Amino acid sequence: MNSTYYDPADLKKFGEIEEFQPDLAKKFFDYYGDVFSEGELTSREKSLIALAVSHAIQCPYCIDAYTSDSLEKGASEGQMMEAVHVSAAIRGGASLVHGVQMMNKVKKITM
Repeated sequence: MNSTYYDPADLKKFGEIEEFQPDLAKKFFDYYGDVFSEGELTSREKSLIALAVSHAIQCPYCIDAYTSDSLEKGASEGQMMEAVHVSAAIRGGASLVHGVQMMNKVKKITM
């Protein structure tokens, strides 16, 4: 039995999602490949963005994949941790800014 719900071995099976819907899987993988190809951003920058987003959405498969990918593309440990902190700051800020909604409601009820 696995010690976690997420089996790291499943990451290698990602390409198998096409088994149940090959047409949509092809469209997704074509798009995915285009998104991560060199463009205005380098592949290393895109990998660091993906690493940060992976933490924001808390996807263990993505964290695993983009940790390895970022290292392979030459990102340092410091750059990777800074990307994670950017993700944490945005996520925390998003929670805090919604506090304004609560404050507005309190003021409406109490005034």
